[in-house]
Amino acid sequence: MDYQEDLKKAVEVLQNGGLILYPTDTIWGIGCDATNPNAVRRIYELKKRADSKSMLVLVENEVRLNSYIREVPEMAYNLIELSDKPLTIVYPGGKNLAGNLLAEDGSIGIRVTKEAFSRSLCQKFRKPVVSTSANVSGEPSPANFGEISEKIVKGVDYVVKYRQEEMNSPAPSGIIKLGVDGQVKVIRE
Repeated sequence: MDYQEDLKKAVEVLQNGGLILYPTDTIWGIGCDATNPNAVRRIYELKKRADSKSMLVLVENEVRLNSYIREVPEMAYNLIELSDKPLTIVYPGGKNLAGNLLAEDGSIGIRVTKEAFSRSLCQKFRKPVVSTSANVSGEPSPANFGEISEKIVKGVDYVVKYRQEEMNSPAPSGIIKLGVDGQVKVIRE
């Protein structure tokens, strides 16, 4: 299956409320439509994860942030532009997303992905895509596709073919939390 077919199939599954297993700018992720609470709930169930533990979402560019954050702190744009590695920013006041994705304080982690497949996926789908590590909660995150458990592979509706053979172990993203009052808290470097 070629890249475009793979992408098309993944988008169809997302549009139908399904779950996908896909490569991102960090490790392989389980994804779904970030605006669909039923799809989000399915991920929590698959990961056996408490829904009080929020998951992050991917978008293809910073312009999209305004659609999903009440007020994007100006500093966010500089951080995204200057970051030379994947950076997840936790923003206050998420909006237009599935309610069960937001943390108890209403915040949401969003990463602007620069990786080819996940970026194209967000562009074609035209909505943010959930990205959470492809493992059952509490188990180690898989370094590459070959390390993803059978339970996770069988628990999704579509497994992307692109990049399955890669054996490198990408690092997780940095995480920074921004407050409305200009507060900055580094959660993971």
